[in-house]
Amino acid sequence: MPEIFSAALALPGLGWLLTTVLIAGLVRGFAGFGSGMIIMPVASSVLDPVAALVFLTMTDLVGPLPILPRALKEGNRPDAVRLAIGAALAMPVGVLSLSYMSQETFGWVVTVAVFVLLGMLMTGWRYHGILTPRLVLGTGALGGFMCGATGLAGPPVIMLYMASTLPIWIIRANLILYLWTVDLMMIVTIWVYDLFDLLPAVVGLTLAVPFMLANLVGAALFRPSGPSAEVWFRRAAYVMIAGAALMGLPLWN
Repeated sequence: MPEIFSAALALPGLGWLLTTVLIAGLVRGFAGFGSGMIIMPVASSVLDPVAALVFLTMTDLVGPLPILPRALKEGNRPDAVRLAIGAALAMPVGVLSLSYMSQETFGWVVTVAVFVLLGMLMTGWRYHGILTPRLVLGTGALGGFMCGATGLAGPPVIMLYMASTLPIWIIRANLILYLWTVDLMMIVTIWVYDLFDLLPAVVGLTLAVPFMLANLVGAALFRPSGPSAEVWFRRAAYVMIAGAALMGLPLWN
């Protein structure tokens, strides 16, 4: 067992992963989302696709624990449950497709998905309709498939909520609840498919500590009141997501 920890600490690119995890933790604590979009482009340049997914899931499962109580208090629990059910139905299909994807292809898919989402968000489009149970369930299913295939459960759900007219504290809380639940389901799915890899899991758990601390700092920076709060909430997330996507381009491998 000590050998696995030595191998984890000797992993090439560990410094890049640590730096990325710290940035991702700040964003996740502040915005409620973004850690997967920040970590996966970089992780996919260091690890193979399945190992990158295991690493992300273990880190992202433990790190946000301190900010969950506030999210449970502020979020819309029925919608969070609908999102989780949809994700659970589609996630196994996504994981199956992941196991047939090369590392270079995987890296490009992740990066393109991040840029497409970012471009859509920055247009400023807003959805003024009602978030019906069917719409929320379907969006969760699409997120679950993307989570299994690319490690990014957030894009469809983030697009739906960021484009809505809901208050930013509800958006943030629902995304925190949804993404944490998806991480829990992902561990089970990876285990069932016999894709669980101990080395990236140990690396993920090791870096979950600095990730958790960064989450706390990011949460402390979140101030939902004030006339410019929403503007800064969105801008901060956009800038950091764009920077991470650029860092994770397969061109740097």
